[in-house]
Amino acid sequence: MDLDFWWLLIVPVAFALGWMAARYDLKTLLSESANLPRSYFRGLNFLLNEQPDQAIDAFIEVVKLDPETVELHFALGNLFRRRGETDRAIRVHQNLLSRVDLPVTERDHAMYELGQDFLKAGLLDRAEETFRSLEAGDYALGAQRALLTIYGIEKDWVKSIEIARHLETMGADSLAKEIAQFHCELAQEALQQKKPDDARNQLNLALKANPQSVRATILFGDVDAAGGEQQAAITQWQRVEEQNAAYLPLVAEKLMKAYDATGNPQAGADLLTTWVDRYPSNDLLDVAYQHVATLRGPEAAHTLARTQMQKSPNLAGMTRLLEAQQATAEEPRRSELELMRTLLRQRTKNLPRYTCQNCGFRARLFYWQCPGCSGWETYAPRRVEPITASN
Repeated sequence: MDLDFWWLLIVPVAFALGWMAARYDLKTLLSESANLPRSYFRGLNFLLNEQPDQAIDAFIEVVKLDPETVELHFALGNLFRRRGETDRAIRVHQNLLSRVDLPVTERDHAMYELGQDFLKAGLLDRAEETFRSLEAGDYALGAQRALLTIYGIEKDWVKSIEIARHLETMGADSLAKEIAQFHCELAQEALQQKKPDDARNQLNLALKANPQSVRATILFGDVDAAGGEQQAAITQWQRVEEQNAAYLPLVAEKLMKAYDATGNPQAGADLLTTWVDRYPSNDLLDVAYQHVATLRGPEAAHTLARTQMQKSPNLAGMTRLLEAQQATAEEPRRSELELMRTLLRQRTKNLPRYTCQNCGFRARLFYWQCPGCSGWETYAPRRVEPITASN
């Protein structure tokens, strides 16, 4: 009975305390809102309506009325940077850093935003210096990521590897794919400088970081081919099928040159024909068709093109099939086929071949790193089907 009595007493008391706390919070909120300038709310309204120019003007007015508003400085600086006015963004964040009473957390925040300003302005040396000052704290991880971006822009692959490994120790997601690509870039440089041993060393490090690195395997074949070891190069390039068959078009022509150098081009044509049958691809078909036509004649090339069109019909394949039919046709059929092939080629010749799966950037050449978003291995190594071509 006594326990029930106390419960009956506690419930209304708790309700009363909650009601009083709510009224106090409401009064505090109303009081703080009343002290805010009208320009602040106008600025927020402009932002919500996606009118950044008007929002900037409103926030500038607020900052003039109350220079102590740290958050508004950040908002203003970010708006300037987003609009491309990096000089004004830099001044805003430098103004914040000049305040001796700024808390450590806010100082780090201002330093990070200033680094972003320098990076957007292309002042890479000043951006690097700023981000390197943020070795600890809430913005350390973001600063390291920014440094990785800077070294990528500068193509300083040694520092890129160093920062990527440091990021992993800080708890970032695995960067094995990127680290392997950095080693591949160093191997590519060594190969161009005719330093095969250095290239092999970098490629071994790339495969250690990412055993499925197709690019490292392809480059290993390039190193072997450059050294006259054609059979070793063929073995390397054949490994691409095990790693990721989608990348076979990148080694098809290399393989045929190596088979030619060994005096066995028929074996190369057999291999490409098998690959085209297993992994239908316009790029593979293009290479295989040319060599089959040369080695086995137009009838064999026609059979190859027709079989692939039946399996995977598309405009690019149709162009190749018309070419094969034209090679064996007689007049006036030959002229008709030539006209149809010409129309198809005009329709498809200016289309981009590769599309970044991250940002959608399109290019006629294959890139390991997207020129648009700088992502690594974001291009699927096959051509886009040209259905949406414009006249």
